[in-house]
Amino acid sequence: MEPRLNPYQPGSGLRPPEMTGREPELEAFDTVIARTGNRLTNRGIILSGLRGVGKTVLLNELRSLAHKHEWLAVHVEAGGSTTGNDAVRKKLGRALVQAAREYKTRSTAKRIADALSSIGSFTTSLGVPGVSFGLTLAPGRADSPDLALNLEEMVQDVATALRPEGRALAIFVDELQDLDKELLSALITVQHRAGQEGWPFYVIGAGLPNLPAVLSDVRSYAERLFEYRHIGPLSPPAAANALKVPAERMGAQYAPEALALLTDATQGYPYFLQEYGKAIWDLAPERTFTTADAEAAIRIGQDRLDQGFYPSRWDRATPAERRFLAAMAEDGDAGSRTAEIARRLGKKPASLGPARASLIGKGLVYAPAHGQIEFTVPGMSAFIARQR
Repeated sequence: MEPRLNPYQPGSGLRPPEMTGREPELEAFDTVIARTGNRLTNRGIILSGLRGVGKTVLLNELRSLAHKHEWLAVHVEAGGSTTGNDAVRKKLGRALVQAAREYKTRSTAKRIADALSSIGSFTTSLGVPGVSFGLTLAPGRADSPDLALNLEEMVQDVATALRPEGRALAIFVDELQDLDKELLSALITVQHRAGQEGWPFYVIGAGLPNLPAVLSDVRSYAERLFEYRHIGPLSPPAAANALKVPAERMGAQYAPEALALLTDATQGYPYFLQEYGKAIWDLAPERTFTTADAEAAIRIGQDRLDQGFYPSRWDRATPAERRFLAAMAEDGDAGSRTAEIARRLGKKPASLGPARASLIGKGLVYAPAHGQIEFTVPGMSAFIARQR
């Protein structure tokens, strides 16, 4: 088949050619949009799951829906390092400035212009001078040294101005668990205040499976502020559609046995579906994909994952951290107890604390519960076994 016509798109955050299996999340956000249009209060939405399940794609899809309904929506990706905190805040400031400028061209209402001045003040406090980008400042609003107070005043001014139009201010945050504690606390606090006051403001976040616990650790009432959605692998029917529908649009089809074989091999993970789908398209000699094509595609797809998807994480680990990961891999992807890892390595559990914390900081593992640890990437244990 011609590579230039290949419909599959493996890549980080790239929208698949067929958005399937995520209808419940899309419908939930449609409900938020509809309720906002009727001036009714809503909760924010939190998407959590392993890497490779399509959280970023889904978050971007929700943001597109918000733009379609003329919300003032901004997007930022969090970063975990100390030096990254300032960079993330400036990203947020620039995103707000850009969204405000675009919104300003669509609305001439004075209350909107006045509200956007609060964004100018807030972004200036973050180190992004909004006035340089055509925004005026609102003296005495969102310009104090207190981040949480500034955010609250900005949200109050903007959301209150948008409410009569049935629209909202929304901040979409990817890798939310990596946001610095001060900014994360401020977002949760303002989300709480917005719910109490009826301001149409929402935090829509995506992150690893431990994200709900991270939010609750920062603010205990966070569990009541959001609608939590666990994003897992696609169901077998949805996974099959993710493969066959794009092919059929381009005049190709799967033999039933080939489709079943490829669907099973991907375990329903969206990223794997795109990688294996790309492989079978490129190697198949005919427009009907056979079992032999599927078997070859699985080998090629696995090789591609082993050359890019997994090494991009494995290579970030130090030798000591790799020994930790190898000890974890003996339990497969089901997770391990830290005490058992220590026993396998012949060490005391307390001595593993630095390596464990570093691996969590690098996003290679997460802690679902006290004394437990799991890989953030599906299939990582098998990859580690193959390295041996």
